[in-house]
Amino acid sequence: MNPTDAEKTERVIAAQREYSAQRASGYREQALKLYPWVCGRCGRSFMRANLRELTVHHIDHDHDNNPPDGSNWELLCLFCHDEEHSKYESFASRGTSSERIGNAATHNPFAGLRDALNNKK
Repeated sequence: MNPTDAEKTERVIAAQREYSAQRASGYREQALKLYPWVCGRCGRSFMRANLRELTVHHIDHDHDNNPPDGSNWELLCLFCHDEEHSKYESFASRGTSSERIGNAATHNPFAGLRDALNNKK
């Protein structure tokens, strides 16, 4: 890569980082005003001192879908946010649930339980 290509690449990366930071700060500030500072999954509470550990998760995974009412956001701690994205990536890589229906379990561990309990009386 010649120096002009490297400089161009650096400029593009810097511009993208600036755009991402501006976009994130906008919806993050809105979400922090709308919702209590509590992780929506684990219930951990946050204060100003540790607020940087509370993130905004886009429910539909579309970071450009930012309705002003916050209906596409939920506040998650760093750990729950990572877990949510791991689940989404795992689901996306394995396909939809309709493709896996054929492998459903057929064993019912509670079959006959009602009869056993009724005979006990």
